[in-house]
Amino acid sequence: MSTSESPGGGNTRGGNTSRGSDKGSGDAGTRRRNEQGRERNRGGERKFSESAPSQRTRRADPARLVAFEVLRAVASEDAYANLVLPGSIKKHRLDRRDAGFATELAYGALRGQGTYDAVLARCVDRPLDQLDPAILDALRLGVHQLLAMRVPAHAALDQTVGLVRAVVGAGPSGLVNAVLRKVSAKDSAAWVAELVAGQSDATKIAALTHSHPEWIVRALRQSLVAHGREATEIDALLEADNAAPVVNLIALPGLGSLGEAEAEGAEPGRFAEGSAYFAGGHLTQLSGIRNGTVRVQDEGSQLVARALAAVVLEPVQPDAGEPRERWLDLCAGPGGKSALLAALAQPRGHTLVANEPVPHRAQLVRQALNPIDAGTWSVRVGDGRELGREEPGEFDRVLVDAPCTGLGALRRRPESRWRRQPSDLVDLAPLQRELLYSALDAVRPGGVVAYATCSPHHAETLAVVEDCLRKRPGMELLDSGTVLDSVSIGGPLNAGSGSTAQLWPHVHGTDAMFLALIRKPVAGPPAA
Repeated sequence: MSTSESPGGGNTRGGNTSRGSDKGSGDAGTRRRNEQGRERNRGGERKFSESAPSQRTRRADPARLVAFEVLRAVASEDAYANLVLPGSIKKHRLDRRDAGFATELAYGALRGQGTYDAVLARCVDRPLDQLDPAILDALRLGVHQLLAMRVPAHAALDQTVGLVRAVVGAGPSGLVNAVLRKVSAKDSAAWVAELVAGQSDATKIAALTHSHPEWIVRALRQSLVAHGREATEIDALLEADNAAPVVNLIALPGLGSLGEAEAEGAEPGRFAEGSAYFAGGHLTQLSGIRNGTVRVQDEGSQLVARALAAVVLEPVQPDAGEPRERWLDLCAGPGGKSALLAALAQPRGHTLVANEPVPHRAQLVRQALNPIDAGTWSVRVGDGRELGREEPGEFDRVLVDAPCTGLGALRRRPESRWRRQPSDLVDLAPLQRELLYSALDAVRPGGVVAYATCSPHHAETLAVVEDCLRKRPGMELLDSGTVLDSVSIGGPLNAGSGSTAQLWPHVHGTDAMFLALIRKPVAGPPAA
């Protein structure tokens, strides 16, 4: 696990606050505790405080409390960290610096959970699953501060103990103090060296070193090879997954401006036109974000949408000129790619249909499309697998941003690596194929389908495309790497592998987006 600096520096976090209870540190090993990690009363049955947490003396630092609330929501409510965090920051009225600290603490503790749990297992006198889940989450926050943030050890210990006292109660504070003192005895490198000592399995070593499940390490190593890269890049890829990603912005073509963001320090994107990297500040203070003409979108996703819009189509009738085209985003929610496609279509006189099967996500798509002229787009609520049969050959360009495991976006979804299972690949495979078949039915002869995923896994990328092409003979797989290069403003991406393209976090600084561009021949293939 690499060390990262929190916004504002370590000394601003807890350095001037009172220490948490130290009395549990010296004799913590002799005290009896129940299986949840709470102290047992040495003189009979322990009576826990009957007062609500809000009525006790609160010592929780607000930024750490936000991070704790995020971890608790992720663990107990199956929530997504990126959706919980903004509301918690707003509720506790964190300023810019504290919000940055809370973000790094929450996301970093979630990403590092595998390694941190292995460390904690050596410092706790019982299996971790016998600890109260809230205490375990607090310990993870403490470990991240000690091993991967520039927070003084005394502040990390004191503030974590204070957090536990405030939100759980005084009982477990001695346990937390004692455990974190053990953790603080070594730095991150020393702990990793201890964890991997005696290991000979390269996958286990990488999993412990970089905090990924073993099955994901194997899958990503195989993915590198499948897409024409070296297996030895696996460490660099895993390190990139653990790096806090910079916010990627896009100004919708012809509608948005990055001027405000640039005035706040945003830097131009490397590859996508109209993009920027925004490292600090409150996004909602930008008028473009508020009115929807500037959006947060990974640069890889921007490139995929631009590639579909740029690829040359075969005309149905030679010398017919450029007709009005109909474009389709088959899996549109929550609407980021739809917004970019519609903005690209509008000045050319083309139109976009954005399809989303889930009504509340369809509403998010409408909100994303609101800044674009209403005559350019429409939203369809329905099953994308049926659309090809209902409207065969009606669209010139079709995007299939297929539901996937998201293994290419682990850096942005810190809890995802611990939720995904190998069985998810099996469950998603039929859906991915059915959506691509539907897109191939919906596109007109001479039109193009873009199949994209934010996963590099062979089962979700090459295997899907190869299977569909076998069952739909006559389809033409275009050189997707060359098309991506044509829309890159930063020179060749060198993302092509065969006729498909694969972006990588450790190479391009984007999510690991896969792209395959497929053209339906004008003659039309025989029905499957």
